[in-house]
Amino acid sequence: MSFALQTRGLKRRFGAFIATDDVSLKVNQGARHALIGPNGAGKTTLINLLTGVIPPSGGEIFLEGENVTQTLPYRRVQKGLARTFQINQLFTPFTPLESISLAICERDGGGNAWKPLTQYSHVIDEAAELLTRFGLGSVMGVRSSVLPYGKQRLLELALAFASRPKVLLLDEPAAGVPEDERHEVLDIVSALPSEVTVVLIEHDMDLVFSFADRITVLVAGAIFAEGTVEEIARDPRVKSVYLGENA
Repeated sequence: MSFALQTRGLKRRFGAFIATDDVSLKVNQGARHALIGPNGAGKTTLINLLTGVIPPSGGEIFLEGENVTQTLPYRRVQKGLARTFQINQLFTPFTPLESISLAICERDGGGNAWKPLTQYSHVIDEAAELLTRFGLGSVMGVRSSVLPYGKQRLLELALAFASRPKVLLLDEPAAGVPEDERHEVLDIVSALPSEVTVVLIEHDMDLVFSFADRITVLVAGAIFAEGTVEEIARDPRVKSVYLGENA
């Protein structure tokens, strides 16, 4: 069976510190798979390994059955692996329309992407449609630096989606978003197309339990437990180390 995303014995050491400890993960095609665990459990390190930001100390990574362990980060994006970040990584002087248009140009081969965007009507049309889909239609011409933080998070989601990912890694998409803007981010995440496999890191258990069909719990860089939402919610070991007895 070919999985959308798989690791075998994935390890990462920083000197004597073991950040990722023999992680073997299987994510099914079209899954909504959550990674949870205490602070320092190695969740973001795992995402950085999957995307090639840092190299593993051992083990292998497979994207739709293809070994991408040594593949450069931008090549992984081209192969269908995209991510968002815990802290926004935006082109803040640009408008959402400019940012998404450039992302589309890069996806389609780059080349003369820095020509005036007025020469790329099909790109502008696609960008505008995507921004509307992500709740940004009314602010597509506003400089990104002055957008409300919730809109900035939505823009980062839209940027990741502009690459047409097969697998989308979301690192705490609602982190830092004010409560009155949070519902919009959560609604967009929940409405992501079913054909896109989503791996979600999140501390908000309400979001995790409503979104995920499978959960992996990381503790000290290793897989501590794995199963369906129901299995994880009633696992006494997980309650003890992470969820708490009142979960």
